[in-house]
Amino acid sequence: MLGLKLATDPRWAHLAETNIEEILTDHAWCEQKAATNAITIIAGNPEHTELVTELLLLAQEELDHFRMVHDIIKKRGYTLGRERKDSYVNELFKARIKGGNRQQSLVNRLLFSAMIEARSCERFKVLSENIKDEELSKFYYQLMVSEAGHYTTFLGFARKYGEGLDVDKQWKELIEIEGEIIQRYGKSESIHG
Repeated sequence: MLGLKLATDPRWAHLAETNIEEILTDHAWCEQKAATNAITIIAGNPEHTELVTELLLLAQEELDHFRMVHDIIKKRGYTLGRERKDSYVNELFKARIKGGNRQQSLVNRLLFSAMIEARSCERFKVLSENIKDEELSKFYYQLMVSEAGHYTTFLGFARKYGEGLDVDKQWKELIEIEGEIIQRYGKSESIHG
């Protein structure tokens, strides 16, 4: 469904399960960053009414996810740690297709956002299918479905606003780039790590 080049090894879920507090903290901050990303896209492209409307809903949903993860952290007696650096996202951001005019810049940001949502969706699927904690297994299944919707939203808007650009070619190139980057991850208790 997602077309990712490299699937996450299910053993990553077992690694994540060794430090639930860390994975939850990292996940919470991923949700906050996703909300901020949507708002940043809105701020740079206010003339696209449909985009603004949909991304406002998406940002609100990401903040709801942040709250939900924080609620789980509190319920388990953990404390939300400081924001984590996401090396995977930073590396993907640096490697994404660059250049061009304002239209190309928007398409690049939308494709970048779609890729992060696709990988997050895939990681949540791996967690939901492999983690022994029943509550978290169900929780990550629900989030997997939501992230799939976010992925298609960003990809759909890239195609809509990419008129005259070969968006599908750019998406395939980004899939290749992400496939190379993700090979260096999956070895730590973080959503993308």
